[in-house]
Amino acid sequence: MRNGALRQTKAEEATVLVERDRIGSGMQRWRREFPDVDCSGKAVVGRLLHLHEIFMTAINRTLAKHRLKYPAFAVLATLRVEGAPYQMSPKQLLDSLILTSGGLSNLLRKLEKAGYIRRMADDMDGRGVIVELTEQGRRLVEPAMRDHAETERRLVATLSKEEQRVVAFALGRMMLK
Repeated sequence: MRNGALRQTKAEEATVLVERDRIGSGMQRWRREFPDVDCSGKAVVGRLLHLHEIFMTAINRTLAKHRLKYPAFAVLATLRVEGAPYQMSPKQLLDSLILTSGGLSNLLRKLEKAGYIRRMADDMDGRGVIVELTEQGRRLVEPAMRDHAETERRLVATLSKEEQRVVAFALGRMMLK
């Protein structure tokens, strides 16, 4: 079989599998019961929502080995990748994370109580606060970051490097809305 024909066969097999997955089956039922409703958005949105559950379960399982859950990990890792002296304002953290300001405040309180961060007055703005990753926080988050990255690579390993690039680009475009 020639390469082109082989690629077409694999693409056809993938199309059949996608049509039969949980989302594809649901879309078929929608089309049957609501033929006048365009449910094509479910092909992407439904799969993203389903994958979110799968990804968060895998990520939290990895992070549990480090006594962390994703929101706390996200704060600590964000501070760590900021570079020395590992400091950000709460506003900068909020802009980097998917949390509400109330959720962040509660999380920062817990992380500070555990000794992973320190909150202090901002020298540049007397009314402001700076959040700093402590040495204890660094020792906790750095191995977790390595394991987390490995989990992410495993989660996308079914896609070729080119497919990963295309999906990342398409999702990035969707985030611009």
